[in-house]
Amino acid sequence: MEEQKQRYYFNIESGEVLDTPADQEGHFFTLIATGEEIKDLREYLEANYKADWATYGNSHLHPFSDPDREHAEYDMALKEIYAMVYRLGDAEAKNHVRSMGILSEEELIK
Repeated sequence: MEEQKQRYYFNIESGEVLDTPADQEGHFFTLIATGEEIKDLREYLEANYKADWATYGNSHLHPFSDPDREHAEYDMALKEIYAMVYRLGDAEAKNHVRSMGILSEEELIK
């Protein structure tokens, strides 16, 4: 049996995924998704968070090392997050992501 999709509200700045609209500051994307899709989104958020901390830690502990790997992991996770916002988002979310120009056409339809 296929899981029902429902409306979620996602703040990319804080990583919050809510099932009711919020009056908080920040930009919320409206997503239409299953619980499994939201679980996948949260996994990308966790990967992005870990890569962000790895980059931060290396910049302070090893300021002259090459942080390309951590930056690449961070960038990849962030692109996956925006691809999911595009795939699951309403028209406003899709337009916003497309206007950012960070995803290729192939990444948008993936």
